[in-house]
Amino acid sequence: MHTLNIGILAHVDAGKTSLTERLLFDHGAIDRLGSVDAGDTRTDDGAIERQRGITIRSAVAAFTAGDTQVNLIDTPGHSDFIAEVERALEVLDGAVLLLSAVEGVQAQTRVLMRTLRRLRLPTLVFVNKIDRAGARAEDLVADIRRLLTPHVVPLTDVTGLSTPAARVHPRPPGDPDLAEALADVDPSVLAAVVDGPRPTPDDLRKSLATHTADGSIHPLLFGSALGGQGIPELVEYLVQLIPPSATGSGTPRGTVFAVRPGPGRERTAYLRLYDGEVAPQQRLTFRRHGADGRTLEVSGRVTRLEVVGRSGPLTAGNIGALTGPKDIRVGDRLGQLTERAPQFAPPTLETVVRARQPEQAAALRSALLALADQDPLLHARPAASGATVLLLYGEVQKEVLAATLLQDFGVEADFEPSRVRFLERPAGTGEACDAFPWHDHTHYWATIGLRVEPAERGSGGVFGYETELGALPRAFHQAIEDTVHATLLSGLHGAPVTDYRVTLIRSGYAAPLSTAADFRGLTPIVLRRALGLARTRLYEPYVTFETEVPLDALAPVTAHLASCRAEFAGTTGGVGSWLITGELPARRARGVELALPGLTHGEGMWWSRPSGDRELRPR
Repeated sequence: MHTLNIGILAHVDAGKTSLTERLLFDHGAIDRLGSVDAGDTRTDDGAIERQRGITIRSAVAAFTAGDTQVNLIDTPGHSDFIAEVERALEVLDGAVLLLSAVEGVQAQTRVLMRTLRRLRLPTLVFVNKIDRAGARAEDLVADIRRLLTPHVVPLTDVTGLSTPAARVHPRPPGDPDLAEALADVDPSVLAAVVDGPRPTPDDLRKSLATHTADGSIHPLLFGSALGGQGIPELVEYLVQLIPPSATGSGTPRGTVFAVRPGPGRERTAYLRLYDGEVAPQQRLTFRRHGADGRTLEVSGRVTRLEVVGRSGPLTAGNIGALTGPKDIRVGDRLGQLTERAPQFAPPTLETVVRARQPEQAAALRSALLALADQDPLLHARPAASGATVLLLYGEVQKEVLAATLLQDFGVEADFEPSRVRFLERPAGTGEACDAFPWHDHTHYWATIGLRVEPAERGSGGVFGYETELGALPRAFHQAIEDTVHATLLSGLHGAPVTDYRVTLIRSGYAAPLSTAADFRGLTPIVLRRALGLARTRLYEPYVTFETEVPLDALAPVTAHLASCRAEFAGTTGGVGSWLITGELPARRARGVELALPGLTHGEGMWWSRPSGDRELRPR
């Protein structure tokens, strides 16, 4: 039996969790259908998920179809939890992109399809809710081809659309529409269509399988998760068209894509294994990149192992929930550590969190660090007066964090209003040195020389040495390095400094007078002088936007966007509406979104996502 790891991706409320329940129920994995409204679904098992009726964390469940085990990863649909989706994408063999037949293509759907196509991940499109009033079929397929990708091919049709009597019927094997769609991506099919003889149904099946597997074409199916229509066809094509990933034996290699807290400091890690085998009591070493660019290791013995959907050891291609290694985090790699570019931009908002009761400050800090292990993009870091700074994607994420802190940790927390997160980067190189100086009536028994210079984009902060490592006791070296990273959390303009390289170019101490405190005290003084000589540039986050507006609203909307320093990428349409795309400073996005209804008589649609940062331009 082989395994497929399939992600269910969609905009919020398209029916992801309901589809997961239907697939599990129809294949005997659960004995009753859960309901999102009733809060008793298999994958949304958290109290907050059940209260809100949304998926917050990726969850895994399995069913068997013939000789194939299908592991379903149900991902969040709300854009505030896009980090969960990013982590799930890395471990998938294929995906089902879900759309509602009523609401159609949504903003998040576009983000997801762009990412899936960039990864060339095999993806089937499933149009859900065909039995709902207002459901569309042919018009929706046209929207999908216009807004998502032209390379979709319907494999089923619907009768009784938008009524409880809606039914799904497979298209014939030699469907001309299938041949035309495949001709766009397969030269051999194109030649057969143009020159003859016409491709046979077997030719079309082989071409469809090949080009679904390489992500160049996307089969489209209709159905209803609640009513069960179209589900057998979806499973049939999943198993036929999406190939399992290649696996190998030998040294275990895998990725931790989710971590769930347990009692005490115990953590359950969800591991997708690519090569090798993992068994209970086996000792494993996980690796990650540290903030300074070094490779960090976390080792431990597997004390408990549950393989999703089967018993026995965890084998290549499967997913297991394991407990044992302490301090394991999301993103840790088992085996060789490889570089991987993130699929989504990091958060652009930050907030300051404080315990409502001062005596809970330590408990709040501990809870936030635990949550940051589950979602490293939170980047929890200390602030003044016992507060903690967090990074966020949006306000819903903040509300969920507040509820999680209260329900899971018993801590009431207050969040400051979110603000856009600026960054600083070194503009040049600066050096400074001090040898056993006096500062503010304090004599520092230490000699420190530091050089600050720019590092590669995306490298974060890197610390290195030009001095001999044995020139200082290890504790003094560590004090300098830790203090460098802590000091650069606030640069010359008050924003965190990133993409820097700090090098220790001179060092000295006086035994037995010198202590680590001397190096912790002197390092910020020398570092700020070096940073001042290097100078820094301030960067602000940008968002990519799309807005669909009525024909008569083009001029006022583009004028307003231009006044907010938008940079336009294109304007298309002109038949029923205009689609305007471009980039915009993140601090302006909310204002544009609020102004859009007034500029478009309530008919405009707005979508935006983080897209990196740019140097702050003078006003």
